[in-house]
Amino acid sequence: MSTKALLVIDMQKGSFTPETPRHDASGVVNRINTLADRFRTSGNHIFYIQHDGSKHHEFIPNTEAWEIVSELQISKDDILISKYANDVFYNSNLKSELDAHNINELYITGCATDFCVEATIQSALAKDYNITVVKDGHTTGNRPHLSAEKVIEHYNWVWQNMIPTKGTIKVDPFEAILSSF
Repeated sequence: MSTKALLVIDMQKGSFTPETPRHDASGVVNRINTLADRFRTSGNHIFYIQHDGSKHHEFIPNTEAWEIVSELQISKDDILISKYANDVFYNSNLKSELDAHNINELYITGCATDFCVEATIQSALAKDYNITVVKDGHTTGNRPHLSAEKVIEHYNWVWQNMIPTKGTIKVDPFEAILSSF
């Protein structure tokens, strides 16, 4: 029975515009597609998370900004989850879906490193999941005082040095994860 899941957080068109460039966006998309294919062929699940920001008049469901980027290859068996805050677990059905599929090991990818990816990792850690952050599988944009590359480097360091509760947390590069299947 499957115990692993790949989470693909907020890889939505509204976050990948000329006004909001993301670090290594095409590389991240390619790595996510490759991992998703490997997860599918090994009988594991992929969860695509979409931010529903209708309360803030952003990422309104069924608008172009809300849609997942076209370059991601989604299968009919993949699970779509709507989220309403930075933390994917907040007021969503993610935990019940993970429980229903007996999943306790999460591989985390997506956008934005310093907001939704970070909040979800913190929440999953407190819920005792075994977490693998895909070191080169998440992205963000430049910030006022840090380049996107430095933000990503910083959070990868933070996550590598976190103290888990009952679960585990590690940060592994795409290639190492791919070769572990």
